[in-house]
Amino acid sequence: MMRLMRRESSTVIVLAGEPDDALLGALSQSPNVSVARAPAPEAAAAGGSPAARPAWAAGALAMREAARRRSTYVVVPDDPLADVAAAWREMWAGPGGPDAVTGFELAAGAALTAWRDKQFELPDYYLVLAPGSPAGPGRTAGPVTAARPAAARSGTARAGTAAGGAGAPAGPGTGPAGGGGPDLYLGPLAAVRPRRVAVVVRADRPGDRAAGLLDSLRGLEPGPWWPPLGELIDTARNFFAGGLTHPQLASI
Repeated sequence: MMRLMRRESSTVIVLAGEPDDALLGALSQSPNVSVARAPAPEAAAAGGSPAARPAWAAGALAMREAARRRSTYVVVPDDPLADVAAAWREMWAGPGGPDAVTGFELAAGAALTAWRDKQFELPDYYLVLAPGSPAGPGRTAGPVTAARPAAARSGTARAGTAAGGAGAPAGPGTGPAGGGGPDLYLGPLAAVRPRRVAVVVRADRPGDRAAGLLDSLRGLEPGPWWPPLGELIDTARNFFAGGLTHPQLASI
């Protein structure tokens, strides 16, 4: 059984938003960056199909591999909360209904059970990859840029109100990881720990994207560590869509 390996010196960053192999390959060329990925599932038998593994397991295996690295930054394209993020987005961006809620609870319950069993821990930071866009007024297309979510500069997302009622957390804005829909990272996670979530906007060429992303890594600021995963999931349950817009995404 997998067990958590604590990291000591490296900063581990999960890239949310489907990073491509060209970007990951360019990042791995940096002397102070390594890329940690989950190994491919083992085949059940010679010539057989790969053995099934829990939804959170790919991210957990990648985080375990990241714990072995000694580079300054370890970039992880596999997130143990990926299924939770997808199910949460489906609740708000899809048709919704009881099935969507059940899907979220199943994904959240599986991830929470694994986390409590010390199968994985959360990364130091989430970098959410936004799609690039042509140059526009006041903006030029170019290397990846980064900015903290609006929650980092305003108390609204932490303790504001939304359509759900007074005192309810504000909801997410346009989320690149969700193709423009509600986003778990830029919504609940950023509201709870704004300094541990950032957005990076893609440039066209992998080399430019990697160079800009490296600059954004150096600009990440320390902040309080994540609360227990159960608290993050409770925040997601009570987080209402609408009301939080990331400044970098307004012109995408």
